[in-house]
Amino acid sequence: MEKEHIPERRKGGDRRGSVVDRRLGLDRRRGPGRRLTLERKSAEEGQMSDEQFDFLMAIDEYKRKNSRPFPTWTEVLDVIKALGYRKVAEPQSLEQTKKEQKSKEVEVPLGTWLD
Repeated sequence: MEKEHIPERRKGGDRRGSVVDRRLGLDRRRGPGRRLTLERKSAEEGQMSDEQFDFLMAIDEYKRKNSRPFPTWTEVLDVIKALGYRKVAEPQSLEQTKKEQKSKEVEVPLGTWLD
């Protein structure tokens, strides 16, 4: 009994030979090192305010300490209060808040260190 010849359907070379991880765009030969978290990277690139970053880190810490990947809104409110936020102003519409936030944003060039 002879084996049937099945034509090769794949085209191109062996993809496993690539040293660049296609999913992350990282060179796998680089080895372990200090990589910035997405949150820190966004903050350093000027895409997040300090308040936003502090809130994000507080929620992340809460989730890790309490083994809660999805905290309830009550738990989120507790984290916000723990950060020191209190209701002191009259409620505003979200559109008005976004307009004020846009007017406060400052464009920071890449590579600039913020102190």
